Amino acid sequence: MAWRVKSVEASVADSDDGERSLKRSLGTWDLALMGVAVAVGAGIFSVGAQAAASFAGPSVIISFVLAAITCGLAIMCYAEFASTVPVAGSAYTFTYATLGEPIAWIIAWDLILEMFTAAAVLAKYWGVYLAEALKSIGLPFASTFKIGDLEVSWPAFVVVAVFTALLALGTKLTTRVGAVFTVIKVAIVIFVIVVGFFFVKAANYSPFIPPAKPTEGGSGDVWTQSLFSFVSGSAPAQYGVFGLLAAASLVFFAFIGFDVVATSAEEVKKPQRTLPRGIFLGLGIVSLLYVLVSIVLTGMVPYTELAKSDAPSLATAFQLVGQPWAAAVISFGALAGLTTVIMVLLLGLSRIVFALSRDGLLPRWLSKTSSRKTPVRTIVIGGALVALTAAFFDVGLLEEMINIGTLSAFVLVSIAVIVLRRTRPDLTRGFRVPLSPVLPILSAALCLWLMFNLTTLTWVRFLIWLVVGLVVYVLYGRRKSRVGAELRAAGLRAEASPKLD
Repeated sequence: MAWRVKSVEASVADSDDGERSLKRSLGTWDLALMGVAVAVGAGIFSVGAQAAASFAGPSVIISFVLAAITCGLAIMCYAEFASTVPVAGSAYTFTYATLGEPIAWIIAWDLILEMFTAAAVLAKYWGVYLAEALKSIGLPFASTFKIGDLEVSWPAFVVVAVFTALLALGTKLTTRVGAVFTVIKVAIVIFVIVVGFFFVKAANYSPFIPPAKPTEGGSGDVWTQSLFSFVSGSAPAQYGVFGLLAAASLVFFAFIGFDVVATSAEEVKKPQRTLPRGIFLGLGIVSLLYVLVSIVLTGMVPYTELAKSDAPSLATAFQLVGQPWAAAVISFGALAGLTTVIMVLLLGLSRIVFALSRDGLLPRWLSKTSSRKTPVRTIVIGGALVALTAAFFDVGLLEEMINIGTLSAFVLVSIAVIVLRRTRPDLTRGFRVPLSPVLPILSAALCLWLMFNLTTLTWVRFLIWLVVGLVVYVLYGRRKSRVGAELRAAGLRAEASPKLD
């Protein structure tokens, strides 16, 4: 395969294509709220409890700090790229300008997997949380109905359809609606944190790092083991320092989604300054909320009590201290949280497909924008496929595919920052990763470590997806690529020009 690279200048020039350009309408707070919207979902009420109960105990607080630092390192690399190449496409556009077309295609293929799967999975959960929230206030609600033997989740279809319509009307309108839901869910999280502090007991933080012990069940199932455990033969860690690190791997996935914010780079006003500020502000808010929730959670009840629950959550902690009313509040918080996550994922999915189409790696007609400067065709087609998948199929089995797709993008963007520094030192950068190449290399290494903590079955599915992507690229994308067409045309002109003696 030819290792074609698309120049930064060509990417920026494409953003001025009248028929295929997006409107710059987003500011710093829009981006920050988008980051909070996609990262703070239902998981804020459960992932910390699961990590504390099964892996780290009270030291899950440190696990969240480590995860935030890891995410921050990767986000630094995204911020440098997005302020240097402020066009749609995120990691795909960045790797196209540095590592070449085949790798750029693969990373875009991974991002499609991440965003499509995440949107479908969370839309399905949205229906479940809607039923739970209404049930908690005495309103029974059926979130599914049957057509023959097929169970249909109609709320999943509806929520995706609504946000698809909003996105088609314009990004600014969608972000305003998303901001309302984001404020609601953050208010609920803060309320729960404040109330929870009244039940905190210092004794519950001891021992802060519980003594290590073998995980029950060992590592007998090759498919459910982490790839690291399978390769090294080591037993899964529970508690102790290794348990703390394993918990960091788990809670890191509470932070994924910030890469989606970078997909909106072409719609940001004054991107060199606004993008880094918005991304880091959002990450700071999210990190603070998660750390506060973990402090309250582990201070309210002993981690050993959480471990007795089949599905520990923040609601479990409130029930154990005799406050069952909190379950209703948390259900509505989770519902609001999932709503905004779905919205931002649909936005990111449409922008990745839009960027691929504009470059010719997918059919070019997909990238034509409307009079409102929104890629309506990619929005509607992507939204329809997500809605149908969420409504009619069991997508829960693919949850970990979201994580591996994100992490692979983080790794390549971290490497690509180093490459672009070497190949194009002349470019204006609104933000520069400090201590480069040390911090980008550390970012790539930490993300690889997290990838190796995913199950072997997830890796097998991921490799199959990559093979399918390569087939699509070879049969279509490589032949239709605009960069490839320009290179071929340049070669023909060189051959046709007269040679001077």
